[in-house]
Amino acid sequence: MTSILVSGASVAGLTAAYWFGQNGYSVTVVERHPGLRPGGQAIDVRGPALTVLDRMGLLAAAEEKKTRIRGASVVDRDGNELSRDTESTPTGGPINNPDIELLRDDLVELLYEACRSTTEFIFDDTITAIENLGPAAEVTFERAPAATFDLVIGADGLHSNVRRLVFGPEERFIKRLGTFAAIFTVPNFLDLDYWQTWHYGDTSMAGIYSARDNTEARAMLGFMDTELRIDYRDTEAQFAEVERRMADDGWVRPHLLEYMRSAPDFYFDEMSQIVMDHWSIGRVALVGDAAYCCSPLAGQGTSVALLGAYILAGELKVARYGGLLDHGLAFTNYFKRFHSYAERTQFLASDNIPGGAPISQEQFELIINSIAPLNY
Repeated sequence: MTSILVSGASVAGLTAAYWFGQNGYSVTVVERHPGLRPGGQAIDVRGPALTVLDRMGLLAAAEEKKTRIRGASVVDRDGNELSRDTESTPTGGPINNPDIELLRDDLVELLYEACRSTTEFIFDDTITAIENLGPAAEVTFERAPAATFDLVIGADGLHSNVRRLVFGPEERFIKRLGTFAAIFTVPNFLDLDYWQTWHYGDTSMAGIYSARDNTEARAMLGFMDTELRIDYRDTEAQFAEVERRMADDGWVRPHLLEYMRSAPDFYFDEMSQIVMDHWSIGRVALVGDAAYCCSPLAGQGTSVALLGAYILAGELKVARYGGLLDHGLAFTNYFKRFHSYAERTQFLASDNIPGGAPISQEQFELIINSIAPLNY
């Protein structure tokens, strides 16, 4: 039986693990975090990615987890409402559409439950070396004993460890967009009722939206700086930078900064993209943000992760002949089929970059639906 190691237990990794298991492979997932990684913003499943969820039997469950946000307000630094919109929101776009907006960790939990019966999980561990030249991939872990796998799939995000080990340093592939964001859970201290509230200051942005039937909220703090370089692993430096940037812009920023330091799921990073001219070397391939991160600014990262994982698994399925798997052919066809679509979704982020060309809703929908039929 073909054995596959997936690095990363988020959307791309769990979706890939599900389909690998359905196709009869022996699947192991290794995740650096001690369990499923908590937190994250409200994300959207759109267009053809809804088909992937449907084929996994998760569409109805995802619908039940929808944020059900009714609209959004913009306020001034004193909290006075300047405008309100009940037709669209900054996080989800038009409200009256078939998309599903739900919290990232809620989707991850659904994916985990779908694949756990056919997948072995190794939590609180990471890959330290991959020997990729022989008839199998020899993998060394930080804690678990070394093991051999037929294939290794890097689904470990923007700062992919697998990509660094096999393809080279991150700087070769990263395209920085000059925008930084912090996201974390806070109490629903504004008593938001399925609602979002945003304030745009002189140098920063702050937003809060209710979550989980108004029992909690998610906060987002952002600013632009094309020169800043800050270690994504240095939480204390991130706290200090966010506090410095938010200090003078008013509204409820002082409350958010207080909650930030005790949040169980604080996340901070620069909005960036990953641009590569190949996604595989030997027995190792990348999927999701590790290969073609389009950044949250594109509003399409989750859908791209679902689609990419599904297509990768599909190409591995059709490249199996008489019990023999031609993984090289599968990886090549995966790149051919999905590369141009990934590029188009990265273009969507330009609407949210200073000086970028505005993208109409019609153009957005044309791009997200511009993929060949999912015929696996």
